[in-house]
Amino acid sequence: MNEIEVMEFLTNIGKAAKEASMTVSHLGQLKKNKVLVDAANLLRKYTDDILSANAQDLQKAKEENMPEGLQDRLKLTTERIDAMAAGLEEIALLPDPIGNVDKMWKRPNGLTIGQKRVPLGVVGVIYEARPNVTSDVFGLCFKTGNVVILKGGSAALHSNDEITKVLKLALEENALNPNAVQLIGESDRSVTTQFMKMNDYIDVLIPRGGAGLIRSVVDHATIPVIETGTGNCHIYVDEDADLLMAVNIIENAKTQRIGVCNACESLVIHEKVLAKFMPLLEERLSKHHVEIRADKEAAKYLKSCTDASEEDFYKEYLDYIISVKTVQDIDEAIRHINLHNTGHSEAIITNNYSNSEKFLEEIDAACVYVNASTRFTDGNEFGFGAEIGISTQKLHARGPMGLQALTTTKYIIYGNGQIRE
Repeated sequence: MNEIEVMEFLTNIGKAAKEASMTVSHLGQLKKNKVLVDAANLLRKYTDDILSANAQDLQKAKEENMPEGLQDRLKLTTERIDAMAAGLEEIALLPDPIGNVDKMWKRPNGLTIGQKRVPLGVVGVIYEARPNVTSDVFGLCFKTGNVVILKGGSAALHSNDEITKVLKLALEENALNPNAVQLIGESDRSVTTQFMKMNDYIDVLIPRGGAGLIRSVVDHATIPVIETGTGNCHIYVDEDADLLMAVNIIENAKTQRIGVCNACESLVIHEKVLAKFMPLLEERLSKHHVEIRADKEAAKYLKSCTDASEEDFYKEYLDYIISVKTVQDIDEAIRHINLHNTGHSEAIITNNYSNSEKFLEEIDAACVYVNASTRFTDGNEFGFGAEIGISTQKLHARGPMGLQALTTTKYIIYGNGQIRE
């Protein structure tokens, strides 16, 4: 498409979203919940169609040698589709924040002022090869009275299209405007670039994907952006750690799913536990064929490893690779993590209460754990239902973004004739 065609194409989508927003923003909780449950049932009903579409995307991914971790993100199964449906059902059961008055107070002049929860409006989401995001984002946005325009990656085009058809069907069966969810199927880069500049139609833009995508959106968008970051997540094994617990947690955080942003990518190990801990860790991770990239101190206690470079300590691998940094004390650990992390999820393994509290206090990240896997950074695991992303910024929302994060507030003021002198 040429520039004029791109503008006309996106303008039509934007206008349709604004029109749908006029209805969706005022729907009652019961109606919204019914649509979500219906959408869940339809996802299950059309599982075979969705899997067929996903198979086309997976075939293309294999032909183009997509990394294993990204193929795992792209892949749908009957179980994963059922989990998507269950996510919508769980969102339906959650309290609806829209219309809640967070607080109310009375001024000396008699005015009563309240702060009320309202939808953001039209939410734009740009994301890569994760088709479950299509369903999750719709559910969270719809429950909060928002409409959504989705710009998925070309790698998941067929999957996203089929899922969106199902979601639209749920809206239509409930006599609602199907444009409450729209998918931009065009993969032309100029469409994506112009989409980031649709200030007249989109109220907030949320990128979900790798560092390149997120940086591109942050650099080029003229719409307000909620940045969902990449995950160079660390686990620090303290000198007072339970070493078996540490091995179990690291195995889970690194290997359960390698292609997710809350997977552990970097280890920080206290020098006093290296001799005992590194052989235990190597034995466990070798079962998953994890490559360890270690500094010189840690390498002394390993049978096989690669020398870690400074770049490794900043790396989100999304692969069976992990870096290891040795430190002398918790202060050095905290400095190293705060320098190299992406503000996502960080963990300490320790039985020392003072060190755990120091870690919680001084680590600068959205989620900070004591004696638990970073894999729990997830909207569903936090009790939010699905999530629209993990925000690593500090304005508006931080951490897993559930329903509350997709609302804003307006002030409502009751008077009885007051005028300002």
